[in-house]
Amino acid sequence: MGDDSHSWTAAPAAAERARSVLAAAWSCSVTAEGTREELVGAHTVTEDGRVLVDVPGDSALLATAICAPRGEPSAVLEFADVAPVPVRDRIRARLWLAGWFAVVEDRLAFRPTRVVLRQPSGAVVVDLDDFAAATPDPLTTAEARLLTHLADCHADAVERLTRLVDSDSLHGAVCVQPLAVDRHGLTLRIERARAHGDVRLAFHAPADDVAQLTERMHVLLSQATAASCPRALQWQRTDGDR
Repeated sequence: MGDDSHSWTAAPAAAERARSVLAAAWSCSVTAEGTREELVGAHTVTEDGRVLVDVPGDSALLATAICAPRGEPSAVLEFADVAPVPVRDRIRARLWLAGWFAVVEDRLAFRPTRVVLRQPSGAVVVDLDDFAAATPDPLTTAEARLLTHLADCHADAVERLTRLVDSDSLHGAVCVQPLAVDRHGLTLRIERARAHGDVRLAFHAPADDVAQLTERMHVLLSQATAASCPRALQWQRTDGDR
């Protein structure tokens, strides 16, 4: 990451963030007993965080599960959380689940025994009980649509929000994009010619749906408009920039 410090005030807990990554992921990598497969659109998640995987009958992964000594091969599932808006270094988090597969009615049911979430701030081992009890952020399934709409149709609003960012964080900035949004706040990616950093703008209260998110964003924009000594971001573009 860049040289900015991150402010994760009012940020999701690790278990909630892990469940959000799991809920949003469309693909995953599975490693089991020396076999590795990339699966797309093949998994679903139960309320307690177990992963159910549909695999074709000729899958090496299925054969490994059937032939395992106890019928439960150990495995590691890896999920990547990719920013929907094109920015440098788009992977926002990675989630690893280590555990056991079992064959259940022609599907593979994965029971995690270790959960590790890695974010820019570092890696954390998520408590299994917390992981099972947590729910994804309520904005998870709408986040991609919301962020791309903000970036594509409301660049002026993104620029206005930079008035809430410390001037030191904006030094040398050539582009600012919305990187992430959850019920607790909006994260902006500040890109420079050779580096980047993220700044989080916390909401005054959690947003449990899109309607509440709209209200929280209006509050942030009102705060930006009223900010003392407003400063629009001064783009420092060169001929080699975008």
